[in-house]
Amino acid sequence: MTTAPLTSLVGGVSVGPAEIADGAALWRIARGSGELDLNSPYSYLLWCRDFAGTTAVARDASGRPVGFVTGYLRPDAPGTLFVWQVAVEGSHRGTGVAGTLLDALAARVAAEHGLDRVEATVTPGNLASDRLFRSFARRHGADLTHEVLFPSASFPSAGHDAEVLYRIGPFAPAAS
Repeated sequence: MTTAPLTSLVGGVSVGPAEIADGAALWRIARGSGELDLNSPYSYLLWCRDFAGTTAVARDASGRPVGFVTGYLRPDAPGTLFVWQVAVEGSHRGTGVAGTLLDALAARVAAEHGLDRVEATVTPGNLASDRLFRSFARRHGADLTHEVLFPSASFPSAGHDAEVLYRIGPFAPAAS
């Protein structure tokens, strides 16, 4: 895995770690995505506090959050970053912000903890997420496999699509 600076720029958008004050904005961005399962506002505040090290936030020139990726290191596989959610505000979609967020977060986690692979779940109809993770795997020269992790019948309410697990990696060790 190649390493990138902790702050990346795409069209004047900077990427860095989450701060507690970002929680409300992340909730609004998630709500506006139209694709994500929306968590409570409280959960985004906790995420920005407890998982700031495995979360990246894109900010416009004024410092306002315009996108994010949340993740965590799997307790039973500490070299695996599980990406929980990725969302970009509508005005910044299609500009490369999501890919930059994912690259910056993976580089930061690799530098701080080591990184063997990235995992995420994607519903079958979410073409933007499918493209994002396939593109990430190509950029990093990593394999991508997928399999159903949670079939739709696993969810308590009818109508939830299956969640397909995307596994990306292993990554080559960083050159010294």
